[in-house]
Order: sequence, then structure tokens, then C-alpha cells
Amino acid sequence: MKAYRLPAFNGPRSLERVDLPSPEPGPGQVRVRLRAASLNFRDLMISKGVYNPRLRLPLIPLSDGAGEVVAVGDGAGRFRVGDRVMSAFMPGWREGEPTEVKVRSALGGEVDGVLAEETVLPESGLLPIPEHLSFEEAATLPCAAVTAWNALVQTGGIRPGHSVLVQGTGGVSLFALQFARMAGARVIATSSRDDKLTRALELGASDGINYRTTPDWEKHVRELTGGVGVDMIVEVGGAGTLPRSTRAIKLGGYIALIGVLAGAGDFNPIPLLMRNIRLQGIFVGSVAIFESMAAAIATARMRPVIDRVFPFDQAVEALEYLESGAHFGKVVIAI
Repeated sequence: MKAYRLPAFNGPRSLERVDLPSPEPGPGQVRVRLRAASLNFRDLMISKGVYNPRLRLPLIPLSDGAGEVVAVGDGAGRFRVGDRVMSAFMPGWREGEPTEVKVRSALGGEVDGVLAEETVLPESGLLPIPEHLSFEEAATLPCAAVTAWNALVQTGGIRPGHSVLVQGTGGVSLFALQFARMAGARVIATSSRDDKLTRALELGASDGINYRTTPDWEKHVRELTGGVGVDMIVEVGGAGTLPRSTRAIKLGGYIALIGVLAGAGDFNPIPLLMRNIRLQGIFVGSVAIFESMAAAIATARMRPVIDRVFPFDQAVEALEYLESGAHFGKVVIAI
């Protein structure tokens, strides 16, 4: 089978295409013929060695894949040959709280990922693809969508009438927008580009704020909410945007910390104390959370937002396109 491996932490250009033997499923495992994989910012960080410079190399990257079952190991009975399936981000985290052992099962990290024609995974770490979704759409769900669902629904307890601020128009933020609208919540979106804000409004956001032309965007958020602030913020900037988020959130509000796209730096925790703000780190979610999200997507027949699909032989170009920040939604590789 053909696959990509990362032999060194030198960015996307260090990826090399190789021929490897087809993997054989062991007990409780299935072999999947992968049809699509989607990209996350984590994949860029891994390629550069900033995510975890101690990862074992060479490594098959990417965590999010979808395909069809082509072989079943002994004792595996959940799926049959021909079934359409999608991978969980951490196949070893079935349910409950995360542990060190569970999170080490994350694909494309300490375990080989899905940028290959075939892979072998435990059947407990696979889910059936909702009937209305294509392989490309299903491949967008394991990381970004589960993270957004965990942040808003599982951990955030979102309800109709809540107000949510989403930062930017990447995968997690757009899934959060879609899930918040499914829950009957109001969504305010930020972006550096007016054309992306227009598309966010088309997806159901009530308001858009260009943070380049409105650098004090937290003041505008408060104006839009009658001076109160939003109930929830999906925080993807990290220390670079957290100070403004603590001023945009309502007293006793909830900030889901998901990314560090605006960089690390100093953060003053006093506003969290003085305003009774709940700041919760979100690291994707369990297979059980994925299952509840997939059921909701199937019921609502929600479709993920895909910006562009690259062919398998342009995997490097796909990662570089993600790095450019030009995308709106998910970047996918067809395998």
C-alpha cells in the first residue's frame, strides 16, 4: 500500500511517500481501505516538531480518516466487510474521563495515523458513517467536530437562547457555529476577512466582527449582547486572545479553551476570579462523545463545511494550504 511518513520534524515538505505492506488485522481489529482524510492544525504542529518533539519517527501522520472495511480480525463482530466507517481520534478512549493511557492512543501522534491507503484499527475505535455523508465529509468529524461538540454540548451544556462567540472560521469554529445553531443558540463570529464573515452569516451566525478593522472586538461583543457579554466562547487563540475573551464573556460565563493559534504568552488569571468565569481545556473527546455527536448529525442531516479536497499525491500541498490560513472550513485529502 502507499502511505506518507514523516521522517523528520521539518514541516510539510519533509513528508515522504512510501510503499508499505498491507497491515493484517489482529484480534478485535479491522482493516480499513481509507478513502479520505482531513487535516487539523495539530498535523502542522506535529510536522514541525512543536507538538511533541519526542514522538517516534518515522510516523504516518493525520488522525481523521474514513473508508470501508476490507478485512476483519478474530473476535471482531461489530463491522462487516464493505461497511463504511470513520476513525475516532483516540481509539483507546472509549468512555469516561481521559487518562494518560487513553490519550496516548491518539492517531497520528504516538500511534501511526491515516495518511495511507489502508490502516488497521480496533473495532471499538471505529464508528459507522451517517448515511447522508460522503467519505470526505465523514473524515472531517473525528477531531474538530468532536472537539466542538464536547466544548458546547458535553461540557458546556448549551441550551436554546444561549449566546456563543466563535473565533475564526477554521474547522472547530465552524462546527461550533453549526452545533450552536442546532441547539437554538445565537452565534457571533469573528474573522480577519469580511468574505469569510459573510459565509459565517449564511451558516446562521447572527453577527460577524472583523477583528482587524475592529481590534477591540470584545467591546462590540458586549454591545451586541446589551452590555452583558456572551454565555460561551470557543477560544482558539489562546493567551493571545484570552484577555479579550474574559472581557467579552458574561459574569459567570464559560470559555472552552481549544487552541493557541494566536500564540502563547502571559495571561492574568485575576479576571477569571473576579468575574467567576469557568475556563475549561478541551482535548477532543471519547468515542462515546463521538457517537452521541454522530447520532445528532444523522438526525439533523447536518453537513460539514469543506473548503477544498486535494488528491492523495498532493498531501504536502494540502498541508501548506492549511498553513496559509486561506481555508474556510475543513481541508480534506481524497485517498
